[in-house]
Amino acid sequence: MIRRRVVFQGRVQGVGFRARARDTARTHPVTGWVRNEPDGTVCLEAQGEEAAVRAYLADLRRRVSGLVEREFAVEARVVPGEHGFTIAV
Repeated sequence: MIRRRVVFQGRVQGVGFRARARDTARTHPVTGWVRNEPDGTVCLEAQGEEAAVRAYLADLRRRVSGLVEREFAVEARVVPGEHGFTIAV
């Protein structure tokens, strides 16, 4: 089980990015959240088996291609008992 935090830069706010991230997560066995940041980026955390998190992020990248200019990813602490994938406020 891993958890990855990813920050996306580019034209990522006001274009349905968070909804796409949540909807894409529903098709993968991952949990986590996605939110807009005050600096104009979008941050998400995805948790699951390593292959599932990788597949989710690859699928999301395909769905948001053209919007993201850069992304930064780091490992994060696993959240025990987390359920679902939400849009955080």
